[in-house]
Amino acid sequence: MTILILGKGVHIDPEAVRQAVPGAAVREAENAAAALGQCADCEVVVALAHDVTDDLVGAMPRLHYICALTAGTEHLDTLKNLKADVRITSGRGIHGPQMSELAFLSMIALSREFPRMLRNQQAHVWQRWPQKLIWGKTAVLVGIGPIAEALAARCAAFGMRVIGISDARTEAPHFDAMMPRRDLVKAAGQADFLIVLVPLSAQTRHMIDGEVLGAMKPTGILINLARGPVVDEQALVQHLKEGRLGGAALDVFETEPLPDYSPLWDMPNVIITPRIGGMSDVYAEQVLPLVAHNLRCYLENRPADMRNVLR
Repeated sequence: MTILILGKGVHIDPEAVRQAVPGAAVREAENAAAALGQCADCEVVVALAHDVTDDLVGAMPRLHYICALTAGTEHLDTLKNLKADVRITSGRGIHGPQMSELAFLSMIALSREFPRMLRNQQAHVWQRWPQKLIWGKTAVLVGIGPIAEALAARCAAFGMRVIGISDARTEAPHFDAMMPRRDLVKAAGQADFLIVLVPLSAQTRHMIDGEVLGAMKPTGILINLARGPVVDEQALVQHLKEGRLGGAALDVFETEPLPDYSPLWDMPNVIITPRIGGMSDVYAEQVLPLVAHNLRCYLENRPADMRNVLR
């Protein structure tokens, strides 16, 4: 088995893969374009899903397996050269710590108006105001999976009330209540923080629309850590401009990178991060056990034992 790893060790250590899967040959490339000259005989690609290109797939006639390092793999569905029999697994289940920490950074920073503090620091202004706590507040988590479970546990530790939105589950650890998607507007009305974690699909596109945003408290804060198109960005901008929301923290956008002309850049109650929610300084260590397990299963022809199989 010959494995191609994209990214030059940024997200996974090729040497660690060699040690974990000694029966495989491992090649490295900085990106898909750099790999085109050395990928023809590779059976496996290990990469962030959005780094796998149509040109790369087309140049790999022996490709049988894509081991994605990301939880989201919808980009792979757009590849015209990807054959239907190519197995795909995801990195689902490893992102709970970093996504939860970004959610908490957003909740605390916007509650306490930390961007305002930074502006005052730059202007040498000494200004004090009552500090809002997240203790006792309600977080509504839209989409219940491993990330939401990790976040709910941390919210509970901070004394928050946690409501989950899911059609697939009626209960989960650390959730005070679970509601179906049809009750999203009702749940949004209870949210001090509406945290979006649901995958992007035809059913979830613009799931957070003007009706949902309009149901939120004027002090409510939207946090989108999912995919940009899950939120109707124009509706969000309008609600923020009209002062009908307390703020927003956005890690993903309908157009990425976020265009320079977007009004979101200059809104004082908006925090913009450049799609870093899933990143961490220990990502290679987090993902290695899952990747090594799946590669060994593939090498040993044990497909039933592979984890996070999408097809």
